Amino acid sequence: MRRLRRAKIVATVGPASASPEMLRKLHLAGVDTFRLNFSHGTHADHAKVHAAIRALEAEVGSPIGILQDLQGPKIRIGKIAGGSFTLKKGDVVRFTKTSAEGGVDAVPLPHPEIFAAVAPGHDLLIDDGRVRVRVRSLTATTIVAETIVGGVVSDRKGVNLPGTVLDLSPLTAKDQADLAFGLELGVDWVALSFVQKPEDVIEAKALIGQRAGLVAKIEKPSALDDIDDIIRLADAIMVARGDLGVEIPPEEVPARQKELILAARRAITPVIVATQMLDSMVAAPTPTRAEASDVATAIYDGADAVMLSAESATGAHPVETVEMMDRIIRSTEGHKLYRSLVQASQPVTEDTPPHAVAAAAADLAEAISAPVIVAYTSSGNTAGRIARKRPVLPILAITPHVEVARRLGLTWGVHSVLSKGVHTFEEMVDQAAEVARREDFARPHDHVVVVSGQPSGPSGSTNNLRVIEI
Repeated sequence: MRRLRRAKIVATVGPASASPEMLRKLHLAGVDTFRLNFSHGTHADHAKVHAAIRALEAEVGSPIGILQDLQGPKIRIGKIAGGSFTLKKGDVVRFTKTSAEGGVDAVPLPHPEIFAAVAPGHDLLIDDGRVRVRVRSLTATTIVAETIVGGVVSDRKGVNLPGTVLDLSPLTAKDQADLAFGLELGVDWVALSFVQKPEDVIEAKALIGQRAGLVAKIEKPSALDDIDDIIRLADAIMVARGDLGVEIPPEEVPARQKELILAARRAITPVIVATQMLDSMVAAPTPTRAEASDVATAIYDGADAVMLSAESATGAHPVETVEMMDRIIRSTEGHKLYRSLVQASQPVTEDTPPHAVAAAAADLAEAISAPVIVAYTSSGNTAGRIARKRPVLPILAITPHVEVARRLGLTWGVHSVLSKGVHTFEEMVDQAAEVARREDFARPHDHVVVVSGQPSGPSGSTNNLRVIEI
């Protein structure tokens, strides 16, 4: 299943896309990794989808990644008498630490962690920021706030606190049960919501171990303050622009996106750009021109993957949406300015032998007009190091581990192949030539660059570069 593009596509599975027939159509249209959103659906629903994807993987003969997205904590106000009330700018509103029904003088906010962490001057955003209030004073059980942006406040609306770090685990009891179920199924990635600090990633990784890669969703302003440590600890990150765009000013989101992509590339950590990429295609058969430009911007920035949410989960045109995203990516990567823009944001290569060998392989392959770089990898690191250079030619990753082959479905430019391990240098050369021909990356008499670690097997030992003739 060779793609004619470098950036990857992640698509969310939902009612519009959960059938085996639709999953097959979506994969053939361009989906590299499927996202299972555990904010919705039952364990039985997700198990059926997982089994269908694995059956599809066996049918097409190429690895397919599966990403489990955990719901995370949901902070909401309680029940409002009469269902709702309206606030105007300047109105005073009181929040109480209770679950009892209330109104403007006693809005129920049954979250003790908020009362322990909030301070005067902090903002509370209600209903995705449609209503904004600012804390003026508080006691152990009451928060008094002034309305900055008015609107309707109704039952069970979500609350965001952009200036407040809460003493709250990102893993609720539901998340822990969902995580155990997902790991038992055999998901390849786990996306962690509500990441505020590096310790949140450490907590999740202690539960996951080596059974799946961890994607840290960057959606809280506090995560931006410790982003280098979070990226270093995570296996991938997601620029979750929905919640992030609620908690920071909208005009800051594009620059933050560029910063996050560059930081992830520097750390050789795959980065997914998500939320509302082709949102109008939930209902319409074509995107707006602004949405097409949004996808293209992520590609110009050097993102490893772009993601569809409601567009593929509940939309009226899931296949057409994937096809459109595929076309936008290919058109962008084929534009005359693409190479110069991606190279302009090229991070500095670390001064170590593995990184230097990978960078040299990319430069050498381009210099001799090789059709492909073959990377032997047991952990995915060798392929990731080469991908960081964003070379003009594809990367063919050969690995003996199926879980690594699937996870590479999030790494820019990598076509992964599961193959038996090799034990000698001669076996490696022969296998590289055979796989490059079989996967239609090279023809007889082509020169191909092969990167590996010697001796073969140990992770992280990229130290060997060879040019072979097919």
